Amino acid sequence: MAIELRHLRYFVAVAEELHFGRAAERLNISQPPLSQQIQSLENSINAQLLERNNRNVSLTPAGNMFLEEAYQILAQVDAAVIKAARMQKGELGEISIGFTSTTPFMHKVTLSLRQFRERYPEVSIHMHQMNTKRQIAPLLTGRLDIGIMRNTQLPDNLEHRLLFRESFMLAVYDGHPLLEYAQLGIKLDMLAGHPLVFFEREVGTALYDEIVTLLAQAGVTPMISQEAGEAMTILGLVSAGLGISVVTESFTRMKVDGVQYIPLADNQSFSEVWLVNHKSRPVSAAADRLTRLLISNILNEKNE
Repeated sequence: MAIELRHLRYFVAVAEELHFGRAAERLNISQPPLSQQIQSLENSINAQLLERNNRNVSLTPAGNMFLEEAYQILAQVDAAVIKAARMQKGELGEISIGFTSTTPFMHKVTLSLRQFRERYPEVSIHMHQMNTKRQIAPLLTGRLDIGIMRNTQLPDNLEHRLLFRESFMLAVYDGHPLLEYAQLGIKLDMLAGHPLVFFEREVGTALYDEIVTLLAQAGVTPMISQEAGEAMTILGLVSAGLGISVVTESFTRMKVDGVQYIPLADNQSFSEVWLVNHKSRPVSAAADRLTRLLISNILNEKNE
């Protein structure tokens, strides 16, 4: 006979009550089937677990040992049931997220991550910084559950949701002559001839392409004086007077001494921030919870 969980529960009830009648009542079954099940259990394991006579029931040494093991097994099963239910609800598990170098400066995203961590501390979040185009392969293979990236061309197996749009700004150093347009905003064609600090092409692929296209539409051929791989490095180079930079609105959350931001007066273009996942591979419940929290925060901010 294969030992089933009910045999363990029957045995625990008898071992705790040391009375077949009370144990049967506790289990809501009649006494004869309970006695038969305990006897079958003993036969299956080739050990006497209980000493019984007309007056008393007591545990044998083997029964004492088996009771401790039964407690552990039943506790593990109960724990597994609880964990499975919590994972189904998204309260346990892991999430692997790809993000671009500017993502940590997007208030809507960082707020959602902080709230999710506070609400679901037992979900492990693994953040992987990589540019937009480098997120595509791990999203296809499943190494990333979701990706937060700029708008780009995606393969058919990936789908995206628009999280929000960011307007472009101009980052300049203190004393730069373009600061006289800080109140009115600056036109893109006024950037012609000014040294620019850019993302390295292989690091900020989406932003690089967007900004180059934006300048080309304004008739400006960018004069790139410096390239950098990190957002903070770009602003540091601007602060040092090595050039100015076209950046997105999220950059303005970075307060760097000697750097000021000017809005673009004639800029109707925006950089889109996407949430990307695989079309046919369902995201985990935890990733779905995070996604819904992020979208909810964005909608709430729009409505405020």
